[in-house]
Amino acid sequence: MKNVQVGFELPSLTVTVRREDLVRYAGAGGDFNPIHWSDRMAGALGLPGVIAHGMLTMALAARVVTDWLDDPADLVEYGVRFTKPVVVPDDDKGATVTFSAKVDKVADGLAELDITALAGEEKVLGRARAVVRAQ
Repeated sequence: MKNVQVGFELPSLTVTVRREDLVRYAGAGGDFNPIHWSDRMAGALGLPGVIAHGMLTMALAARVVTDWLDDPADLVEYGVRFTKPVVVPDDDKGATVTFSAKVDKVADGLAELDITALAGEEKVLGRARAVVRAQ
């Protein structure tokens, strides 16, 4: 296991989410809600534009931890609260989301990590937390 001291910051992860990623995710997950592909429908529901699937954002956030672990199976608990959507523009740039994580607690062979997810300056996940085996 890598450094698991309280305060240790994992290497950050920056991901670009484009509309084609939303199409692929919808196909894999079966979630074809039009807010994930139609600007018209997203706008009709008061959204600022097409948004990424929450579960896609959650999965991408987990990567900041699993990329750091020697064995991804050492991730024993993970949860987030969705606070703001990731708006994905219809252009070649997409939306850039940066994930970071910091060790908050180490006890009883487990480490608890706080995860931050920022789309631009907006925090898009709240209470994002992972528990990993520390031995």
